[in-house]
Amino acid sequence: MEIAEKLYIGDVVEMRKAHPCGGKEWTIDRVGADIGLVCNTCGRRVLLTRRKFARGAKRFITRGPDAEG
Repeated sequence: MEIAEKLYIGDVVEMRKAHPCGGKEWTIDRVGADIGLVCNTCGRRVLLTRRKFARGAKRFITRGPDAEG
């Protein structure tokens, strides 16, 4: 995924590495210099830099309500 990719609050993404709880799906809850993610399995919240997020994100599962199209 590219760093310049548009991100929206509510997007659900699949990450390359699984969280220790076993979940790979995360919901974006903060967009800015850092990306805030909430694990969909256990509810843990983490902050990643845009660069780390872009490297670790595999694909979008669903897009947030503000996404066009």
